[in-house]
Amino acid sequence: MTFLMNIIKTIFLGIIQGITEWLPISSTGHLILFASIWPLEPAQFFEVFKVVIQFGSILAVIVLYYQKLNPFDKKKTKLKKKRTLQLWSKVIVGVIPAAVIGLLLDNIIESYLSQNFVIAVALITYGIIFILIEKQPRKEVIHTLEQVDYVSALKIGFFQCLALIPGTSRSGATILGGLYCGCSRTVASEFSFFLAIPVMFGASLLKVVKYLMNVGLFSLSQLFILILGTLIAFIVSLYAIKALLNYVKKNDFTLFGWYRIILGIFVILFFYVI
Repeated sequence: MTFLMNIIKTIFLGIIQGITEWLPISSTGHLILFASIWPLEPAQFFEVFKVVIQFGSILAVIVLYYQKLNPFDKKKTKLKKKRTLQLWSKVIVGVIPAAVIGLLLDNIIESYLSQNFVIAVALITYGIIFILIEKQPRKEVIHTLEQVDYVSALKIGFFQCLALIPGTSRSGATILGGLYCGCSRTVASEFSFFLAIPVMFGASLLKVVKYLMNVGLFSLSQLFILILGTLIAFIVSLYAIKALLNYVKKNDFTLFGWYRIILGIFVILFFYVI
């Protein structure tokens, strides 16, 4: 019965991950909140699970953007191959700040910041920021990925560091960074997708290595849970990415700002007032 319940929880968590990873509303925050109400046991395994299933979301980006991300595509001209390599170099530059700070602060974040109150405050704070930014007149100067320069990539990378705090949202932080640098909403969203590939892959690998060193090998049931959660996150992410890109072509991020504020208030009321 416990294993069956874990499968049901895994399905829900995979769906949550697939939807919330790419929307600027914090996947980690949602997963931690869900686990606070209906935990996936044991707790040490959940710490690995919530990061590893992000790999499914990464695969969705790679599948959807395979041609754009593959510099060795024989169908591409030399110019297009060069631009693809330049895109990857910009992604690497954008990843450096979060990679360095994330490695240094990983234990602190896991021990002290994965709290419901921290998540609620982050949800509300960045919800307000999204609304305020969308109310301000903004000049878009970057309309294609090729126009993202290395300085802008680095600035967006520093914004990504904000997402080390649970509840901030990695995609939300990088999208805010893109908007700050003058990117269109579509470019900000797509560059956010690409930054996620090395960041989330590295985070997943780090968590697995730490778990194996501190706890030991996964059981067969745990491996099944990890694979199932990753698969569901992959499938759901395919649709979530397409939905977000279609949405931002005609709308701004104000709706996500209000969602964050409402959810943050609900979290405070549910866990600390009611």
